[in-house]
Formats: sequence, C-alpha cells, structure tokens
Amino acid sequence: DVQVTESGGGLVQPGGSLLLSCVASGFNISDYYMTWFRQAPGKGLEWVSGLNLRGTAFYGDSVKGRFTTSRDNAKNTLYLQLTNLKPEDTAMYYCDKAGLRGQGTQVTVSS
Repeated sequence: DVQVTESGGGLVQPGGSLLLSCVASGFNISDYYMTWFRQAPGKGLEWVSGLNLRGTAFYGDSVKGRFTTSRDNAKNTLYLQLTNLKPEDTAMYYCDKAGLRGQGTQVTVSS
C-alpha cells in the first residue's frame, strides 16, 4: 500500500523543540515533491514546507528560520524539525505526497 505515517508530535512549552517524522511506504520519497501542512483548530490547511527532488527545502513565512525539513532516503522518511515553538504553531501536522496524507501528528505549544 502507498501510505505515509506521521509521528513525533506532543505537548511542548513555548521556545521548545520537536522532531516530526513521516515514514513512507509503497513509494520512494526521493522521487516526489514532499510537503508538510498543518491545520490549527477551527482554521484551514496551511502550507508549512516543501522539499523538492533535489533536496531543496522551502518554507512558509510563519515558520522560516525556525523549522527545517529534511529526508533520509535510506529510511524513506521525511522530517520536520521544529524549534523556537510558539503557541500559534499548535496544530495537527501532516506530510503530503501529491494529496496523500496520513492521520497527522498533533503539536501543542503551551505553558
């Protein structure tokens, strides 16, 4: 089956860090443009970051300088390193391959 599975979310204090993972099966992440989205309670889907086939990452203005996207081809896993987290980063985070998303992983930033 072709699927992605996100993990790594949790509750963290403002200023904290988390590492989100997205394990892919049924395809190679290096062959596709991979994306991270997030959805905060009561809000629409927000594009967070993208990683092209060359491994070049792109970021939304709200996370630029704080989040880092990378991949491990051997593990077929996409990562999103979140640092200097803010309460407004609270959301369900999804990785995406051309519209295919998993169940997401919840990030909650609160003191």
